[in-house]
Amino acid sequence: MYEKNRFGKFWMYFMSIFWAGYLIFFGTMFAFGFDGGSTEPYHVMNSGLVFILVLDFLIRFPFQKTPTQEMKPYLLLPVKRNRLIDFILIRSGLSTFNLVWLFMFVPFAIITVTKFYGIGGILTYCAGIWLLCLFNNYWFLLCRTLISERIWWVALPLMIYGALAAALFLEDRGVVYTFFVSLGEGFITGNGWIFLGMLTAIALMWNINRNVIRRLIYNELNKVEDTTVEVKHLSEYRFLDRYGEIGEYLRLELKMQLRNKMCRKSMISVACIIVIFAVILGFSDIYQGGLRSFFVLYNYIIVGLLSLSTLMGYEGNYIDGLMSRKESIYSLLCAKYVLYTLLLVVPALLSIPTMVTGRIDVLQNLAWLCTTAGPVYFVLFWASIYNTQTVCLNAKLTNRQNMGTGLQNLISFSVFALPYVLYMPFWFLLGEDGAYWVLIVIGIGFIATSRWWLKMVYRQFMKRRYKNMEGFRNSRQR
Repeated sequence: MYEKNRFGKFWMYFMSIFWAGYLIFFGTMFAFGFDGGSTEPYHVMNSGLVFILVLDFLIRFPFQKTPTQEMKPYLLLPVKRNRLIDFILIRSGLSTFNLVWLFMFVPFAIITVTKFYGIGGILTYCAGIWLLCLFNNYWFLLCRTLISERIWWVALPLMIYGALAAALFLEDRGVVYTFFVSLGEGFITGNGWIFLGMLTAIALMWNINRNVIRRLIYNELNKVEDTTVEVKHLSEYRFLDRYGEIGEYLRLELKMQLRNKMCRKSMISVACIIVIFAVILGFSDIYQGGLRSFFVLYNYIIVGLLSLSTLMGYEGNYIDGLMSRKESIYSLLCAKYVLYTLLLVVPALLSIPTMVTGRIDVLQNLAWLCTTAGPVYFVLFWASIYNTQTVCLNAKLTNRQNMGTGLQNLISFSVFALPYVLYMPFWFLLGEDGAYWVLIVIGIGFIATSRWWLKMVYRQFMKRRYKNMEGFRNSRQR
């Protein structure tokens, strides 16, 4: 799938070169910007290593997957499981992702460290930074693996980084500041005890990852939860019977989202994001002006983007059964549209405090709601025509991370710009309130004609059905 995805490869190479140049620029600017004070520039940089580690941890979430996702095929080989886990941990440690920050630290060290410690100081400093990133890599793998298993494990990194933040801001130049300044100084001077301590910390994190991955992989592959969990309540959603075939597919969608691990995790993530941004927008002044308007819109779009960007991907697990019934795909699309449009009520209700406090206008909120349920959902449903990759329903640790097609990725990115593309011309012609009223009318128009354009999506999907079914079959996890 990676080799077929030319758009994905081109985009990855382009962004890699772009950010490498950016980091070189930052390293050079920091070297000159920190100079001239009473403290050496590398001491200032070392005191901020904790912030770089936090940023590195966050950046890894969208770009780095856990090695356990590619582990399942290797389990069929005559290789001991412990040796296999060691191999994937080594491969993760040798990943070029752990060298990214050297694009910033190498030029910084050449400018600031050379005059006191020479070439040797540069080499040991960069080696220490690499070891620090390597430790952060295994710390990220541990957190990501645990969060994939149980979403509540997100509390672990939050508590750790919360404690570090409290120590930094409550005490000026306290323990955390002194520790990282001394750590960076030890890297520059080539202090053997500092390097030994880093290697020990990496080995400890390695061993923890090894034991956690082995236990979780065993549980998932041997379906331990399936045999131990007792179902005490089984809801049939009988109130949906009155809606006929669409009600039947609504029942199917609800059961799929609430009972399968990957679907449930996605829904929990969406709920957390919506609540966090609703609280920030309603009770703080962090985001102002246009940025506040964007995050109000983001709270609506994220519902569809995380759920509908892989539209038909979950159904790829049983697409053959859906294809055996006439127009079942159309009923399924209608059910999905109804369900995810109703889910927009949640961010709408959570935005009430923001409107009561006057931080956003009621008309603006209603315009973004209608735009999301209208044109944005139309684009996301149209993108499903070209989806050919199955998304596993339950495998979290051994799941393959699929890359969408170039058109799918382009459409997913464009949905954030689409509301503003519609808004700006009318804002220029009619003013702010006039533009919002036009967006409301356009959104209601799309909602009212949803049966018509869903039928159009269905027909185009059926024209490609054999190509799509082949892709779904080839990308299923076995």
